[in-house]
Amino acid sequence: MGGDLIREARRRAGLTQRQLAERAGTTQSAVARAESGRVDPGFETVRRMLRLCGFNLLVALDPYDDADLSQAGQLLRRTPEQRFDQLVSFARFASDARAASGARRG
Repeated sequence: MGGDLIREARRRAGLTQRQLAERAGTTQSAVARAESGRVDPGFETVRRMLRLCGFNLLVALDPYDDADLSQAGQLLRRTPEQRFDQLVSFARFASDARAASGARRG
């Protein structure tokens, strides 16, 4: 994963592997090994390489939400007829909302 981030940042910055290597004080082959995944560059090296490309690495902890999986499971337990009825109901709702939105604008 770290190598993919380095490659993407380098490409977005318009740099060659050699140019990034020069900025980082390493060799082109070391950059190539990191990008290909042959070597795990480690978090600090990835962060440093991204900064040399002009990017910051933002990492966040986001609460896990499996609501999509739960909804998918509920949908799969329905019969094809029930799924169709739900789709028709949603289409009517969307159409009514679109009409109401147009009425407010006009």
